[in-house]
Parts: sequence; C-alpha cells; structure tokens
Amino acid sequence: MKQIVILASGSGSNAENIITYFKENPMVQVSAVLTNKNTAKVLERCERLKVPAFFFNKAAFIHSNAVVQLLKSLNPDIIVLAGFLWKVPTNIIEAFPTQIINIHPALLPKYGGKGMYGAKVHQAVKENGEKETGITIHYVNEHYDEGAIIFQAKTPVEPSDDADSIAEKVHQLEYEHFPKVIEKLLL
Repeated sequence: MKQIVILASGSGSNAENIITYFKENPMVQVSAVLTNKNTAKVLERCERLKVPAFFFNKAAFIHSNAVVQLLKSLNPDIIVLAGFLWKVPTNIIEAFPTQIINIHPALLPKYGGKGMYGAKVHQAVKENGEKETGITIHYVNEHYDEGAIIFQAKTPVEPSDDADSIAEKVHQLEYEHFPKVIEKLLL
C-alpha cells in the first residue's frame, strides 16, 4: 500500500480533500498529517476523519532531525505540502529528495517565493490585472516555489473578480486536481 504524509499549517481543507479522495482506495492511505501549529483547524479535521496527526515546533523542524525521524518512521511514498507555510529544511529534502510536492495558488513562476501565499497571491494577481491564474503542483527543493513543475491548471480572471472570488476559483482547481495528480505520481 502506498503511504501519503501531509504537512499542513492551517484549516486543512486540501488535506481533508486528499484524505477523502483516497479513503476508499485500497492501494493508497494517508498515514498521517503533520502540522507546525497546535491550533490549526487541520487537527480537528484529522480527529473527525480518524487520521493520526502530529504537531512539531520550529526547533524540531529546523534545528534537529526529529521531523526527519518521524517521517522515516511513517515510511511515506510521497510527502504532500497542503497549505504548509514553512520552508522545508535541507535535511528533510535530502532524506526525501524526489518525494515532496507542494501546491501553489498561482501559475509559477509568477507570484511565488517567500511571503507569497494565500490571499497575498490572489491580491497580487488582481492588482496586476492578470487575465488568468491557477494552480501549480511542483516538487519541493531548497528554494520557495522553485522546484520542477509537475502540473498546472488555469482559470480566467474576470474584471469583476476580487481577491476572494479569485481565491474561490483557485480552491476549486486545487480540490479537483491535487488528489488526481498525487494518485498519478503514486500509481
């Protein structure tokens, strides 16, 4: 059975979507969700969905091998960043060099990099008058949003759209495509 470990920092809507997508698949299992916020709503979702969840702090993530050891014990085939906001340290990338993927709420290379996440991305898309935006699923390397692109999907940006309506369009692309791309990578 293929194992997925998800890293999330916030509400966990993408994590829940992935967990639900694979719930009935006998070949794939979300074995755990890891979060860097002990108040993240993703923890409530994991409890409801009966998926083990673990919290870690910055020291464990950046200044030790604690998270690497936890990940190794979970033996993931793929590590999925779903709304995870910290830069992944080199020791984790080296331990799982081609197994970590991320989803970004824009068409990279535009609107990527440090500080470009969530509403900030959608506001920038609107302010710059973009005609389209979308999602990018990519491998994680040592730089924010610079890993090899696996998949992109686009949606139009209408003049009447604001940052919230852009966000909603992008979320719909995430929910539709992220689990399918993960499945293709695993099977």
